[in-house]
Amino acid sequence: MRVPLLDLSEQYRQLAGPIRDKIDKVLATQRFILGENVAELEGAICDYLKTPHAIGVSSGTDALLIALIALGIGPGDAVIVPAYSFFATAGCVARLGATPVMVDVDLATYNISPNEVRACLEQKRAEKIRAIIPVHLFGLCCDMDAMIDIAREFELKIVEDAAQAIGAEYPSKGGARFAGTMSEIGCFSFYPTKNLSAAGDAGLVICNDAELAKRLRILRQHGMEPRYFHEAIGGNFRLDEIQAAVLSVKLPHLHKWTAMRRAAADFYREEFTSAGLIDKVTLPPEPYRAGGLTNHHVYHQFVIRTPKRDELRAHLTKCNIGTEIYYPLGLHEQKALQYLGYKRGDFPNTEQAAHETLALPFWPEISREAQRYVVSAVADFFS
Repeated sequence: MRVPLLDLSEQYRQLAGPIRDKIDKVLATQRFILGENVAELEGAICDYLKTPHAIGVSSGTDALLIALIALGIGPGDAVIVPAYSFFATAGCVARLGATPVMVDVDLATYNISPNEVRACLEQKRAEKIRAIIPVHLFGLCCDMDAMIDIAREFELKIVEDAAQAIGAEYPSKGGARFAGTMSEIGCFSFYPTKNLSAAGDAGLVICNDAELAKRLRILRQHGMEPRYFHEAIGGNFRLDEIQAAVLSVKLPHLHKWTAMRRAAADFYREEFTSAGLIDKVTLPPEPYRAGGLTNHHVYHQFVIRTPKRDELRAHLTKCNIGTEIYYPLGLHEQKALQYLGYKRGDFPNTEQAAHETLALPFWPEISREAQRYVVSAVADFFS
């Protein structure tokens, strides 16, 4: 049996007709930049996430970049980021001449640790730290109540990196909230492998403040308002019409796909338990309840952890099972960020995650037969 890491062919088969119809309409209008499809998608996202303002942009990376620009982050500033994340989280801070200040993650969730954030801020009071970027990694929300309390205490802005977590719900003090809606700006990616995926690069930012939304819209067009008059230095961060058209077709199915992901994750848990593997591998954190509400995981990836990760991966490869390592190095060990002065050993939880985590095959339509085969292959390895 062959089981890939990801297979979206069934998703496309079901939606191929509507997607092609939408794209054909875009081609017929010959309007490819900031047209009716972008506006339609932005409105639908606002309805879905219960947020007043959504601004389509060119990628998840550009969503982070434009968010930081809109908040005035630049040279001399510092921004707290988790040491365990995709490179863009820290890279966008560095691109603006600001300093990424790294903190360790909670090994149970792989999300930024509020205790580490607080300790960092206490230690670096003299530095001009202006913001925090909590990443809702793999589809599970960070402890945002703690993040918000810290941000208020230290007068910091929060930019939520929700690239992997669209639709994830968090049981905040004020009630259930969606990832990306609990801060000044939330950032999303619609890269082709994401839970809501485009046919190329695409992203989006959301916010609650009308003036900030207006600034974000201006910045995505080179700071231009009105046409050919530039009040700020922005960039070409526009979401194109074809990607917006594809996403508009897919968005109504996201809730169903999320439910299917959760069902598949539950099945993996049952199979790992039945196979007696719970003491051999660490499974993803389960959704937990707080104040009668649930912190829901949307499982962008199903990531396990084992000290024998590399050997297990080699075995699964021989069994024709696709896997991936997210991420093999902490940001503090990346060559491009060595100038920051961090060294191996600075963030032990990040380093353990980097050395032990492994993403298994996972997508909404994955068959139970395929999941059983994956777990059986893992059991064979540990037998």
